[in-house]
Amino acid sequence: MSALSHQQWQKRADAIVPVTTAWIDGPVTSRSGRTRAAVNPATGAVLAEVTECDEHDVDLAVAAARRAFDRGHWSTASPRERATVLHRVARLIEDHVEELALLDTLDAGKRIVDTTAIDAPGTAAILRWYAESLDKVYGEVAPTGADDLAVVTREPLGVVAAIVPWNYPLELAMWKIAPALAAGNSVILKPAEDSPLSVLRLAELVAEAGMPEGVFSVVPGAGPVVGQALGRHRGVDVVTFTGSTSTGQLFQQYAGQSNLKQVWLEAGGKSGVVVLDDVEDLDAVADGVAAGIFTNAGQVCSATSRLVVQRGVADELVQRVVSRALAVRVGDPLDPATEMGPVVSERQAARVLELMRTGAAEAGTVHGGGVVDGMPAGTFVRPQVLVGVDAAATIAQTEVFGPVLSVHVVDTVDEAVSVANATPYALAAGLWTDGLRRAHGVARRLRAGTVSVNCVDALDVSTPFGGFGQSGYGRDLSLHALDKFTGLKTTWIRHG
Repeated sequence: MSALSHQQWQKRADAIVPVTTAWIDGPVTSRSGRTRAAVNPATGAVLAEVTECDEHDVDLAVAAARRAFDRGHWSTASPRERATVLHRVARLIEDHVEELALLDTLDAGKRIVDTTAIDAPGTAAILRWYAESLDKVYGEVAPTGADDLAVVTREPLGVVAAIVPWNYPLELAMWKIAPALAAGNSVILKPAEDSPLSVLRLAELVAEAGMPEGVFSVVPGAGPVVGQALGRHRGVDVVTFTGSTSTGQLFQQYAGQSNLKQVWLEAGGKSGVVVLDDVEDLDAVADGVAAGIFTNAGQVCSATSRLVVQRGVADELVQRVVSRALAVRVGDPLDPATEMGPVVSERQAARVLELMRTGAAEAGTVHGGGVVDGMPAGTFVRPQVLVGVDAAATIAQTEVFGPVLSVHVVDTVDEAVSVANATPYALAAGLWTDGLRRAHGVARRLRAGTVSVNCVDALDVSTPFGGFGQSGYGRDLSLHALDKFTGLKTTWIRHG
């Protein structure tokens, strides 16, 4: 728990002055003069009026990024030169952890205990990891005849557009920025409309660290305007996107309608957590199940929103999970005692509540749900557990992106695997079992990019993150992320 009190955090939050300008070769406002209100979801108060970019601003950002790439000050710099600058950025993030954490808490409703301990410091750690990786990624020498030498090298692709969501505004941005910049690309970042403030401040820190002009830009604005303009722009070589499946499909269309730019998608999820009947510590399992869906108010792409449990332990486990759900302390994210903050906006709250009503009509038993009374905004939603839900029900197939858990009771392991895999998504999965053989066997059968066995949403910068099916393709994190931002080039030399 944070060493600062609720009142101390509130005082520090009151002193924050957000950056409101876009960043294209420096701070700029949109030529249109339009702005969008950044709203604190916990209070409904306007935090700032942020520049609202449009197609014209995207053109400027792409032109700046291309100039920077062609000049080569960054794209052809040695790995150690790039690493030096990236380490300076990481150090500045570490020096401003509290400020960046507060911006994400105020802008997105994330708990201050999470943004200070996980999101902001994790952002710096990811950047340092990629900075350290640069002189450890080698090319190849292909087998040839004695008179030839064939060298395979990785080259940056050019201008990368990164479109990121609002649930982890700073950290998920760094998932894209770090490997793309490390590889030598120019990057244009479009933050989510609901949470641009932390990355606008990040742009200032990147410039302060000595990043050449044009290499990193931030263009806040509406997805259908700025996102579409980036997706269609013939000067953009790569789009890397995290968000909904439907929006990801649009980026695929934009690529086909323009220059066949590469598109990498981390899209929707409806992840299942399978609990087998050999588990003995049901309290630990219940803690894990609750954390898997109620963390960040369920606004996690890999949230395990479906509990698939064998009948032998179902009653006892469900009782424990429901007890935890109903006991979650929902409140001000600046209060270190808060266990779950608000969802990101009134619009998102309305969507979650509508799906809660849909789920309640499809479930046998309903526990919790609805708006928390007496709060300053309608964004505080109580956790909901729906028991006795058919695997084909709407609530079992739709990504809620809120604190809603559907429970599916099964008899056999085969049935558990079948239900867990019975969605078009395949991003993540959980598995709880005390049997080593079962752990390996069932994990192998679960179709997901990551399977967390006897733990919750296992994640590290050293391991790839992404999915299959309608959860998208390509991987964030790990050295594999560099595959998205580099192209393989063969140089064949005949010297005999």
